[in-house]
Amino acid sequence: MAKNAQGLDAIDRKLLGLLTQDAEQSYAALGEKVGLSAPAVHERVKRHKASGRIKSVVAQLNPVMTGKGFLAFIHVDTTGWGKSDALMGIGALPEVEEMHSVTGDTCMLIKVRMASAQAMESLLARLYALPEVVSTKSYVALSTYIERPVQAGVSQFPSDVDHDA
Repeated sequence: MAKNAQGLDAIDRKLLGLLTQDAEQSYAALGEKVGLSAPAVHERVKRHKASGRIKSVVAQLNPVMTGKGFLAFIHVDTTGWGKSDALMGIGALPEVEEMHSVTGDTCMLIKVRMASAQAMESLLARLYALPEVVSTKSYVALSTYIERPVQAGVSQFPSDVDHDA
């Protein structure tokens, strides 16, 4: 079976996709869905874990039921590069789910989830207390239509299709 540049074949992609939907499935159930035996699935999963392709298996918590129904994205503009120890220290807060260095009209994008607008105001105060923070723009999510982990599938866009085939 042909593998892509990342070393994945169609069975690997399907298996990884199934695991992102429900990582508690038995190897036998996964095997039925991908056409392999349970031991063969176990070996593939073990290989993906050993290579780092599967980083971890975690529980996805319900944000509302854990007191974190307020979701926002903060664009942080900084002086210089902005990746200071103090700013990166914000990532240790349990409200911070993601931090990204980005291009465009801001330096950093932070995804936060917390209890309320007041909690957001407190976090923004902490950000503004950092000398390198120049400004922020915040976007509060009103509804979430799709939120999922990294997907193993690959879309075929028109430029990806071999027109000579």
